Amino acid sequence: MMGKDADNILYVRMFGEFSVTWNGKRIAGGTAETQFDCLLQLLIHDRNQRAVGGRLEELLFAGRDVQDRGHAMRSIVYNARKRLRAFCLPGADYIRKQGGVYRWTEEIPVWEDAWEMERIYQEMKAESEPRRKLELCLKACRCYTGEFLEAQARTDWAEKEAGRYRELFCKCMEEAVGLLREKKDYAVMEELGLYAAKVHPLAEWETVTMEALAASGRTEEARKFYDDTVSFYFQEQGMRPSRRLTGLLRSLGGQMGHPYAVFDEIQEELSEDRQEAPGGYICPYPVFEGIYRLMVRMLERNGQSVYLMLCTMVDSKGNPVREGPVLEQLSERLREAICCSVRRSDAVNQYGKGQYLVLLMNTTRENCKILQRRINTRFQIRRQRIGVQYRVKSIICTPEMEQRIMN
Repeated sequence: MMGKDADNILYVRMFGEFSVTWNGKRIAGGTAETQFDCLLQLLIHDRNQRAVGGRLEELLFAGRDVQDRGHAMRSIVYNARKRLRAFCLPGADYIRKQGGVYRWTEEIPVWEDAWEMERIYQEMKAESEPRRKLELCLKACRCYTGEFLEAQARTDWAEKEAGRYRELFCKCMEEAVGLLREKKDYAVMEELGLYAAKVHPLAEWETVTMEALAASGRTEEARKFYDDTVSFYFQEQGMRPSRRLTGLLRSLGGQMGHPYAVFDEIQEELSEDRQEAPGGYICPYPVFEGIYRLMVRMLERNGQSVYLMLCTMVDSKGNPVREGPVLEQLSERLREAICCSVRRSDAVNQYGKGQYLVLLMNTTRENCKILQRRINTRFQIRRQRIGVQYRVKSIICTPEMEQRIMN
């Protein structure tokens, strides 16, 4: 296997941002994709004629009205050879035509991250010794630094390859996590979970890190990671974590015990500083969800009137504000307006970008309208076009709701 720091090797990165380098000089890739980039992506990655299979012209000219594709193809290849020669690559016939099919020359050695990942994966599958198998799994995972040709225009062949490599990454991850769990190597397991969540986001790899933190007894770090994960899905991605993810995280969190303590110490730990927590009770979604479900159960006994309010920032046309340079600033101002308007017994959660959930305890619909006016007074300034849309609903415990809670 060629060394990754050796000279006179063409290094190609297909995962994440596409790039081609030769002796430390970048010769292809960047923010703006060119026809030269597309040509190299197809030729270099398809050295075994599996992903493209001779459809080079079809893929290069897809969606374009080119009358003489043969002539256009010869022109592209000529210019590509000229450009490669300018970077002092050895030889001159970098792109060869064999049997009517253009292929990358075998005379220039190539190291490609995608091919390297597959090579290591095949070696891992054939390995039986656990220590070596884990080493290969981790190495294969590290090759995957992002989606296959992530920044490039989507084409059928690239999308299929991206799906194939995602599946390959998942297989390597699952194998590695299983081996690390057997070894009880939670430090590496934690690091691997963080890495996977970064390069393959929204795939629920956070559960790996959570498991490692919980298993190694780092209770407070695990709780914070749990809250941060849920907040990330809501606030950064504007979406709710899947039931599987929240279920796994909650299950792992439930496994974390506490050291023995006397009753007074426990009560002091549970209490909050009233001076440091004025206004409504700000809480992450899992806590808000728990409070909501508890209130539903309590309504059966005490007959309190509880309302759920959704506050959404909208523009002058009534459309939700989901993006923009001032979204974060306005969202923070709305949070302050809500917290300063509700009572300390009311729970507040930032559900998504520009959206807040409020659980109003022991109140009436008329008081909800008064609260909305208070929030508007604190939120609106001068001729601000952004306003707040309110949705309010009374919490009524029905048999169907009770059944869902019990499940």
